[in-house]
Amino acid sequence: MSNATLEKFGYTTGLIYESEHWVVLLRPQQVTLGALILGAKSDALSYGELPPAAFSEMHGVIHNLEACLARAFQYKKMNYLMLMMVDPHVHYHVLPRFDEAQSFAGVRFEDPGWPGPPRLDAVNAMNDDQFAKLLAHLRDVWQECSC
Repeated sequence: MSNATLEKFGYTTGLIYESEHWVVLLRPQQVTLGALILGAKSDALSYGELPPAAFSEMHGVIHNLEACLARAFQYKKMNYLMLMMVDPHVHYHVLPRFDEAQSFAGVRFEDPGWPGPPRLDAVNAMNDDQFAKLLAHLRDVWQECSC
């Protein structure tokens, strides 16, 4: 099951993990290194519309997501933004935060909002090859650290 919001954010090409109720996608626009989308597979347009099982399952998905990103990039803080203004289905923008610039696959990743709110208008540009390397790295790390 999928919805238009998940399709916009790269389901299935950017898929890192999929469970019964949730998907973890590499965010096409990398606001910070390792920025993800945690999206509900439901057609729910509000958080309260999700089935109870989605809330139970979410705990394990977030546990693995945070462990994966910590192993991959040693972030300083984690931000979860549930905006749903343009893309209406239930999803979070998951943004690892860094107090210093990070490098991966030849790209220097800035976090210009640090230590304040993330700057969603400041995107770290990547080409297709760099994006593919980041996706492969996160898939590999997810396999290593998921419970």
